[in-house]
Amino acid sequence: MRSGTLEGQVALVTGAGRGIGREIAIGLAAEGMAVGLVGRTLQTLTDTLKACVREGAKGIAVTADVARPGAVREAVRSVERDLGPVDLLVNNAGQIDREEVPLWEADAAQWWQVVEVNLRGPFNLLRSVLPGMVERGRGRVLNLNSGFALRPDGRYTAYATSKGALLQLSDNIADSLADHGVVVLDISPGAVATDMTAGMPMFAGMKEWNSLPYMVAVAVDAARGRFDALHGRFIHAGRDNLELLVAQAEAIRVDDARTLRLRPYGPSDPLA
Repeated sequence: MRSGTLEGQVALVTGAGRGIGREIAIGLAAEGMAVGLVGRTLQTLTDTLKACVREGAKGIAVTADVARPGAVREAVRSVERDLGPVDLLVNNAGQIDREEVPLWEADAAQWWQVVEVNLRGPFNLLRSVLPGMVERGRGRVLNLNSGFALRPDGRYTAYATSKGALLQLSDNIADSLADHGVVVLDISPGAVATDMTAGMPMFAGMKEWNSLPYMVAVAVDAARGRFDALHGRFIHAGRDNLELLVAQAEAIRVDDARTLRLRPYGPSDPLA
């Protein structure tokens, strides 16, 4: 049943046809948001749209490849024409390396495709949505990131590289967005059971998954502004004590924590 706590607002969710994107879209619809659903497959988007409409929400399904700037511009125009200005952008669309192999054995074309979707995709959406948010002086961006962004993993070099770059992108735009009342957050759901994770050998036989409904609740709270004080920072929904994290937001900002930084090897390091 719709609670209406986000009534009158508009969300644009990429990769909304299945998995985390689908569930986030439905969760936002249940809170009263109108939802623009973007993905590559019309049938799965239509199924998500029907689920959102059952929650009493308005919505539109638009097919687009997020790695194509022209397609993204048209998708954003369609969403804003039918639903209104975007208040929340959820960059969820993503791909993973097809095989667990070292870089020199990877399929080069597929490697770059992963980077295109995971990094250029969010860039294209940001490029199309941010001008309106900046002009209105408000808005929120939620980038679905991953713990892979923070640690090296020789089996998934494209995915890890793209997610690390996405985190760095958020960090680079955070200060300028803050001047215009726009919040950007990178949130990792941890390992949740989806079609994508089911195909990853590293998760074969895994029984203890992180909660997908909990990740949806976190996304809804982000839309409400619960994590605005953590603007530009990384949140690991699968591991963090979110109440503690919010309480420590000022210390996190002062210490420049929860960002990608090069660690000096000691006081004599020229980069210290």
